[in-house]
Amino acid sequence: MMLRRWIITLLAALVALVTIAPLLWMLSVSFMAPGEASGFPPPLFPANPGLDNYRTLFGSFGIGRFLANSLLVSTLATGLALLFTVPAGYAFAKLRFRGRDATFRLLVAALVVPGQIGMLPLFLELKAMGLVNSYAGALVPWLAGIFGIFLVRQYCLSIPDEMLEAARIDGASEGQILRRIVLPILTPIVVTLALFVFLSSWNDFMWPLIILADQDLYTLPVALAAMSRQHVQDNELMMAGAVVTTLPVLILFLSLQRFYLSGLLAGSVKG
Repeated sequence: MMLRRWIITLLAALVALVTIAPLLWMLSVSFMAPGEASGFPPPLFPANPGLDNYRTLFGSFGIGRFLANSLLVSTLATGLALLFTVPAGYAFAKLRFRGRDATFRLLVAALVVPGQIGMLPLFLELKAMGLVNSYAGALVPWLAGIFGIFLVRQYCLSIPDEMLEAARIDGASEGQILRRIVLPILTPIVVTLALFVFLSSWNDFMWPLIILADQDLYTLPVALAAMSRQHVQDNELMMAGAVVTTLPVLILFLSLQRFYLSGLLAGSVKG
């Protein structure tokens, strides 16, 4: 039994090492001098660590502006997603209305459709509305994600109907029930959904590339892709850009990991 435990621990440590090794090397390369990472074999650690690559990013390239753009888009996307998704998930779980189950089954069926299929029709629709090359257009896909509605609904199914009926008998409106009773219970899943949307919108590349034409509006992934075409040989500079892109969301995920995991596990036990 003890040997089995040691073997499992060792395998888990090896998997963790394999997973984290590229991130650690990325961080190491970001402190190297230009051209140092291109040697053979590639060095694991910088000979003379420095911040020149980061100075170039924030000075010459102005990556701070794109960092602010990503922060703005991701924060707005998260707030709007919660505003629409949480009430929708609650309604599909606890409110009775005509066509509820059929509509929900249709939404769940749409989860298997790749998002890329709808990009062209959505782009043409937003173009007709004059929302191309604007953050409003970039935020539209995040307004009411089907996965978020499904996640909130599954969690809401665990709320006893008797609790809600008692609140209705006491004269509470549906809005008051949602704010005062349901939302406190939904804290783990709301944090999970917020983190999921923030990470997804932060890392999204395809839709901002399509909808944003003005370079000043670029988010970090799009800006780094544009920079890579101009500095294709500057591996150290690219790694510094990858660190700037990855580090904020990595810290956010690690700080909220407990809520994220508990929310996903709790949402999976009800069907």
